[in-house]
Formats: sequence, structure tokens, C-alpha cells
Amino acid sequence: MYSQIAANKRKTFLLMAVFVAFVSTIGYIFAQGYSNPGIFYFVGIGALVYSIVTYFMSAKIALGMSGAHPIAKKDAPQLYRMVENLSITAGLPMPKVYLIDDPAPNAFATGRNPNNAVVAVTTGLIERLEDEEVEGVLAHEMAHIGNYDIRLMSVTAALVSIISLLSDFFFHANFFGGEEDSSPNPIFFIVGIVMALLAPLIATVIQLAVSRRREYLADATAALLTRYPEGLASALEKISAAHEPVHHASTATAHLYIASPFGPGKGVTGGIARLFSTHPPAEDRIAKLRAMEHKP
Repeated sequence: MYSQIAANKRKTFLLMAVFVAFVSTIGYIFAQGYSNPGIFYFVGIGALVYSIVTYFMSAKIALGMSGAHPIAKKDAPQLYRMVENLSITAGLPMPKVYLIDDPAPNAFATGRNPNNAVVAVTTGLIERLEDEEVEGVLAHEMAHIGNYDIRLMSVTAALVSIISLLSDFFFHANFFGGEEDSSPNPIFFIVGIVMALLAPLIATVIQLAVSRRREYLADATAALLTRYPEGLASALEKISAAHEPVHHASTATAHLYIASPFGPGKGVTGGIARLFSTHPPAEDRIAKLRAMEHKP
């Protein structure tokens, strides 16, 4: 587990380097395909600043969008004790605990690192799941914190924002800019149009692929923390079968939750559609967890 945490840290910096190179390439192509290249460098810097601010504010944004509110130990002592015990087991600082007033069972973790992490659970999760199932879910979220997944996903979200902003500006600048003397390089202009269409899509697919892989890792780490894979497997069955969507969930925060917050029938399960899923299929995750129980 500790080697995986170290690997995640390295992957975060590697991912940042790859994305920065990708963003720089996109910015260069866009600049050459527009009559005033300097504007794109200015916009690129502005997009970078925006993404840095978003990165540092990601936890507050996610909590605000979900309608979560902080609770003290006296408000939910059993829940609080579970988080405390798992923090000790995982060797992590005690995260802040938030509650979401929503009947749909679900949960997520957010923050930049273990020192400022937050675990948020819905009231439906506490009311509809058994204690060992709630513990499995909390262990999964603690795994995201300990494995630095919360940082990794914040970084990817920020960098995807940069690419989207640059692509949007390229379209507006070239088609709605109103410059009569515009004379961009025609080759770069065509390439720029193609990249403006594909870059946000490619970046989003990469982000979602990273998100899905992190779910499998968090499931395995949770099983290691609790020594009881069936708790999380049973919890995933109940969560994925819940008919109610999480009321305040959105596409911007869906990847944070332990399972799709949009209810059954809203996810994607096969073929190319899986590329755009925020989570791996619940049945695959459950099968992997139950297979762990039968290993010597």
C-alpha cells in the first residue's frame, strides 16, 4: 500500500508534466492558427491561474455543490468513531466529516492531501446500510485519501479545465472575433479546428480512465484496511441498486462519489460508452472484492 502511495505521488507529477506539455502544444497550435498569437499566450496564462485557483478551492466547491455540511462527534457518534478508527488503522490524520441530507446512499472524499481531507456521506448511507457496510464505504474513501487519489483527480480536473477554456476561446476568437484583417496560418488553422474539437474530449477520456482505475485501487485498499471485503461488496450492491439519484450531484462532481450518483440506468456498461463512465461497472468491482475473500 505504501509503495502504491509513493507511486501515486510520482504519477501525479508525471501526469502534470504530460498535461502541461499537451496544453502547451494545444496553445501553440491555436496561436499559430489565429492572427494575433499573443492573445493565446495571455489566455493560456489566465486559464492556468484559473485552474490553480480551482485546484485549491476544489474541496469547497465540491462540498458546496453537494449541499454537505460539517458535523461534530456528538451529531453522529457511530459514524465519527468509524472514521477515527479507520484513520488510526490507515495511519492518516483524522479528516473532517460532512453529512449530506439526501436519502440516496452514497459518499465521497475530497481535498488536496490527507492533511486537509474531507469525507462526506449521505444520510441515506447511514440509514440504509449495516455498520460493516458503512465501514467498508468509509474505508474506500479513506483509501482515496491515503493513496492521494484526491490530489490526482483535482489535478486532472484543473488541467482539463485549461484545455476546455483554450478550445472555447479558439472557436470564439476565430468565428465570432470580427477581425476583418484576420490572416491565420491556414494549416495551423485547420489543425487548430480539429484539436479544438478533439482536445477536450481526449482530456476528458483520460480523466475518466484515471478515475475508474482509482476506484479499483481504493476498493482493494479498503479491503486491506477492514480485512472484510464483503462489507464493501455488499455496500456497493445496495448503493448501485438504489433508485434515487443524489439530488445535488452533477457531472462535475460525479467522479468523486463511490458509485454513480445518478441512480440505476444512468451509467454506461459496455463498448465505447465505458470510456465516458466515471466508475467501473459495480458488478466487476463486487466480483473482484468477493474473489479476495476466497484467496488464501
